[in-house]
Amino acid sequence: MKYAVAAFLAMMSLVFTEYAPASESKAALVFGDSLSEGFMLKHSEAYPALLAKKLRAAGLNFSVTNASATGGTTDGGLERLPPHLKHRIDILILELGINDAFRGVPIDQIQNNLQQVIDKVKAKNPNARVVIAGMQLPDYATDDYVSAFGQMFVDLAAKNRAVLVPYLLEGVAGNPSLNLSDGIHPNAAGHKILAENVWRVLEPVAREVAKL
Repeated sequence: MKYAVAAFLAMMSLVFTEYAPASESKAALVFGDSLSEGFMLKHSEAYPALLAKKLRAAGLNFSVTNASATGGTTDGGLERLPPHLKHRIDILILELGINDAFRGVPIDQIQNNLQQVIDKVKAKNPNARVVIAGMQLPDYATDDYVSAFGQMFVDLAAKNRAVLVPYLLEGVAGNPSLNLSDGIHPNAAGHKILAENVWRVLEPVAREVAKL
C-alpha cells in the first residue's frame, strides 16, 4: 500500500520542465513543496520557471524540472524521489522541511531525511551540486525548536559543501502585497523575489557547472 501511495504521489506531483534549446547539456531539479510548486499560480509564474528564464538569459543551457508538490514533507520527498533519479541531475535545488516543522517532526528526523535525499541524488550523480533553500519558522515562539530548525539548513549546507539560500522567503514573508490571501504562499510578485533570492546563489554555481 505504501508503495502504491508513493507511486500515486509521484504521478500526481507537479513535474514541470522548462526545456532549453536542443544543445542543452545540463539539468537542474527543483525538489520542494508548495512554495516551489507555485501554489495557486500558473506554472510559468513559479520561481523555478523564472530561474529557467534567468539561466537562458545568462546564456546557460539548462533544463529546469520542477518536481515539487503541495503539502510535501521530507518523508514524502523520499518516496517521490526515485523516478527523478532515473534522469541526470547536475544541480539539485532542495526546498523541504517547513511542513515537517509545522507538524512538530523532530529536527533530527527532518535533517536525516534531507540528508538522505542529498545522498541518493549524489549516489546517482556524484558531481551534482546542491543548493539548499533555507527556511525559518515564524518567530511567535522563540524556543529551541525554532532556532534549531533554522540552524539545520546551515549545518546541512556545511556538511554537504552545498550553497545556501539563507531564507527563501526573505523580503516576501509577512508582506500582504506579496502573498496570497492565506498569508502563507507567495503570489506572482512574491515569486519574482524568491527567484532573485535563489538566483543570487545559483548563478555562480550554474556557471561553474556549465563549464564541466
